Amino acid sequence: MYAILRSGGKQLKVSPGDVVRIERSAGKSPAKGDRLEIGDVLLVSGDDGVRAGSAVLPGVKVMATVLSPVKTRKVLVFKKKKRKQYRRTKGHRQNLIEIRIDGIEG
Repeated sequence: MYAILRSGGKQLKVSPGDVVRIERSAGKSPAKGDRLEIGDVLLVSGDDGVRAGSAVLPGVKVMATVLSPVKTRKVLVFKKKKRKQYRRTKGHRQNLIEIRIDGIEG
């Protein structure tokens, strides 16, 4: 059994027991051990066949447990204008949450 879910503008194929990283939303900051319920499920495949919705499947949700908050490696943004003595360096690290998929319900 597997599901394709949408999180952070990306689509992930998950099945129970998988450990994946999803983007942390700006408003929520779940702690280690919290249970998450992801409702943006686009497709579910199981013993009874494949079910797909036009947007999201109503009544289907993916249950997950937060393992740890993590950050990606730093991406450097460097700007320069030649012969003008203009240089700027800026770094960015994306905030992610590492989760374990417990089950697919619905």
